[in-house]
Amino acid sequence: MGTVTLGVSIAVPEPHGSLLQQRRASFGDPAAHGIPTHITLLPPTEADPGAREEIEAHLERVAAAGRDFRLRLSGTDTFRPLSPVVFVQLVEGAAACTLLQERVRAADGPVARELAFPYHPHVTVAHGISEESMDRAYQELADFEASWTATGFALYEQGSDLVWRLQRKFTFGSGEDVPPPLSASGLPRQASRPSPTCGGGASSFAPLR
Repeated sequence: MGTVTLGVSIAVPEPHGSLLQQRRASFGDPAAHGIPTHITLLPPTEADPGAREEIEAHLERVAAAGRDFRLRLSGTDTFRPLSPVVFVQLVEGAAACTLLQERVRAADGPVARELAFPYHPHVTVAHGISEESMDRAYQELADFEASWTATGFALYEQGSDLVWRLQRKFTFGSGEDVPPPLSASGLPRQASRPSPTCGGGASSFAPLR
C-alpha cells in the first residue's frame, strides 16, 4: 500500500507567509510554490496511511497540553557551509517550538524519530540554489520583521507532485502542561544560547524546507 510523507509545522500567517513565499520564488528556489511558509515541528516523515488516526490523536493530545505563545522573526542567517540554506531567524518563541517538536516526536508516539541535526527553529527562504541567489536572499531580507501569536500547529502531507498540502489544524488547549517562562529572546530564563557552528550563528537545523 506504500507510505505517505507527513510533516507538522506552524504556519507563518498572512500577509507574511505569502510575502516570504513570493520572495523565495523570486530568488529562483523551485520548491517555493510547493511549500507553505512555516516553522517545522516534524520534518518530512514516512508513515503508514493506516496510522493516520493514531497520528492525529497524538497531535490532538500535544496541542491540548499547550498554550498560545508569541513568535517573532527578525533578520536572516544561514546554515552554509554545512547546508545550502538561508533563513529568517526566529528570535522569540524558540524554546516553545523546541518543546513542541519534542512532544510531537515523543519516543512513545506514532511519529517517533531522530533528527539528522539538532533542532533549530527557523523559516527557510532559500535552499539549494546558487550561491549568488542565496546571497541575495540573505541581504534582501536582512531587515525583515514579523511577529504573531501562535495558537496551534498543523499536519501537512506531501503529494506526488512534491506540493505540501494542509490536512488538519490543531489548536492549543488549556495549557495545563506548558513551556517554562520565556525571556524576550524566546529562550527559557537563565538558559544560554547554543554556540554557533556555521553561518552567522545558527547551530544546526531540521527543516521541512
